[in-house]
Amino acid sequence: MTHHILIVDDEAAIRDMVRMALEIDGFTVSDASNAHQAAKLLEEEEIDLLLLDWMMPGISGIDFAGRIRREGNHQVGIIMLTAKDDEADMVRGLDVGADDYVKKPFSTKELLSRINAVLRRLSSGHVSGDVVSAGKITIDSEQHRVLIDGNNVDFSPTEFRLLHFLLTHPDRVFARDQLLDNVWGNQVYVEDRTVDVHIRRLRKVLEPCGCDDYINTVRGVGYRFSLPAL
Repeated sequence: MTHHILIVDDEAAIRDMVRMALEIDGFTVSDASNAHQAAKLLEEEEIDLLLLDWMMPGISGIDFAGRIRREGNHQVGIIMLTAKDDEADMVRGLDVGADDYVKKPFSTKELLSRINAVLRRLSSGHVSGDVVSAGKITIDSEQHRVLIDGNNVDFSPTEFRLLHFLLTHPDRVFARDQLLDNVWGNQVYVEDRTVDVHIRRLRKVLEPCGCDDYINTVRGVGYRFSLPAL
């Protein structure tokens, strides 16, 4: 299967360089110079992953990424391309729903590695087991749905796998590196800090349903899924 990548960057030279590298590697490639063009392409074409420049005139890449996730599109992968080198910016990017980020200047070899890693994670979105439940939460792996008190709640593919893994191993504490190996895969480079960001996002989605306290922090060790005592 040939994956379709959309490059969104206001610099034509970067778009051309990345397009050439991706097409040589066998990808189908489209490009846009701003968020408005990108939004139209997302509606018209089947896009698997966006390479999204953080700083663009008009709607910034970070704002566009947040809009995509708020509109419920969790199937498309998003990699931010950024000249920013601050951890707070990286966390903000992951917070709005980006799957990864690549700092400029970057090598095409590094970029291809990051793209393939995100596509592997997205394609492995189905997890073992059919329907599992704990407390108010029911996860249907076959339909890739999470029901809380019978209502459908949207999660990104990564958060879906993270919630499923924790829920199916209740009361067991997992260190960050264990979660990285089991949820992201042990052949993918992801910083430990990424786990904290996704845990925070999980809790944020679960909070309105009164389930955020299912995810416990064990100080100095890691995280666990545990139902509150009655």
